[in-house]
Amino acid sequence: MLDPKLVRNSIDVVALQLKKRGFTLDVAKFNLLEEQRKQLQIKMQDLQNERNVRSKEVGHAKAAGKNVEDVLKSLKELSDALKTQEEKFAQVQVEMDDFLACLPNIPHESVPVGKSEEDNKLIRTWGEPKKLSFKPKDHVELGANQHLMDFEAAAKISGARFVVLRGALARLQRALIQFMLDLHTNEHGYQEITVPYLVNAYSLFGTGQFPKLKEDVFAISGEVELYLIPTSEVPVANTVRDDILSASQLPIKYTCYSSCFRSEAGSYGKDMRGMLRQHQFEKVELVQIVRPDQSYQALEDITKHAETVLQRLELPYRVMALCSGDIGFAAAKTYDIEVWLPGQDRYREISSCSNTEAFQARRMKTRWRDDSGKIELVHTLNGSGLAIGRTLIAVIENYQDELGRIHIPKVLQPYMSGLEVIE
Repeated sequence: MLDPKLVRNSIDVVALQLKKRGFTLDVAKFNLLEEQRKQLQIKMQDLQNERNVRSKEVGHAKAAGKNVEDVLKSLKELSDALKTQEEKFAQVQVEMDDFLACLPNIPHESVPVGKSEEDNKLIRTWGEPKKLSFKPKDHVELGANQHLMDFEAAAKISGARFVVLRGALARLQRALIQFMLDLHTNEHGYQEITVPYLVNAYSLFGTGQFPKLKEDVFAISGEVELYLIPTSEVPVANTVRDDILSASQLPIKYTCYSSCFRSEAGSYGKDMRGMLRQHQFEKVELVQIVRPDQSYQALEDITKHAETVLQRLELPYRVMALCSGDIGFAAAKTYDIEVWLPGQDRYREISSCSNTEAFQARRMKTRWRDDSGKIELVHTLNGSGLAIGRTLIAVIENYQDELGRIHIPKVLQPYMSGLEVIE
């Protein structure tokens, strides 16, 4: 959430910054709500002052032995009027909070201005796509061997956008998860954490999925309404919701493996073939909670940690700085890492690393106390380190041979009991 004081005091500047994202801030509506809020606040203060004066009059009248019936009647009328104004003020405040909750984050000054992914900026590339002597197959064709990747069985069980993995491919997925967690905990300094897959609405509001992106989340009805996590960023970040952290606790660096669940409501007909866009997928997430002055260095670090996974797997990739029209709702700046997929003859996103600055922290009320005792909001960052399904696709397609066999990257072979080739 944006700082209400910033919006209140610099509404035109904020509107201009959000326009870079293609978002139109309804300045007139905000100003109307703000004026209503101010007027109601003035009326409440006046009524409170008058009620205090009348209360003192009652005390003086009683002390003097006078009849206080008329004064008490007047005092009750004032109390009733004050209650009415407080109810109106509360309603306007709810409308104001709802308005602010739907405003996206302001892009960082270094974010390239643009409208869509076509305007994203190439930062760097790593590795060269292999020149194959045969026409490469995509992961669906390769996975069909011995029904190791089975979409028909998944459709029978659950419907479209699900998959069943068997045998060596199921094990390869598990190997990728274990490899990533080992790398991030042993070399990158993250603490592994496991979290619930079901969260409440407060958690989804805290990281910015609610209310704007509610249609993308699966709801579970019951005695208490809960939601399947779209990413483990949600429960991991919310472990520090409402906390005041000490300076010695920062930075906090968590890595978490989880299944993730998304309705993909806004992507009808997109990436319907194979595992690229699933309702359920696996991911190893990276979350950092840091001091504000360290967050942009942390963004570079978290991006490089995700890149290291691809480097160890020897998979070609590129890093893109997302333009203002392509960054997510909560992000101030985002790097996308895109891996090369021979079966599609193109780069595809495999990780998104974002600095949300204080946007999530303000919604979660997550603060820290510096050595002088001053309390301020932390900055939060998140990144995929990596998306497991897309990494599996990349390994399958980049390590295929002309016979349709899949060679196991050397770094994964110890996790596969030395297996070198999936026949």
